[in-house]
Amino acid sequence: MIEILPGFPPHVAAFKATGQINMKDYEEVLIPEVDRVARLFGKINFLLELDTDVSNYSIGAWIDDALVGIKHITHWKRVAIISRQEAIKKITDIFGHLVPGEYKGFKMEDLEAAKAWVSE
Repeated sequence: MIEILPGFPPHVAAFKATGQINMKDYEEVLIPEVDRVARLFGKINFLLELDTDVSNYSIGAWIDDALVGIKHITHWKRVAIISRQEAIKKITDIFGHLVPGEYKGFKMEDLEAAKAWVSE
């Protein structure tokens, strides 16, 4: 499940992923919110608290993830991915060198720092 996290400035699309993640989560929750932020602000600050293992993502969810990333390739400003998995942090940091925008991986214990960083 993906849910919108409350309490962020309006220029931040913030989410928490738990349990099984599928296309419906992207199409009904994540994509509309990312599109809204892009439409209103031209740039997207994005936070994903990944409180599930990436193996819980369905193939459809991975496809939607890639498509939303490509659709907004020039809109990403700051992207924070928070996870218990060290590999996710490293991949996020490396990915940030390959695409437009600032990308930063955070550990779960650094959640508040991630929220502050993405909210700037």
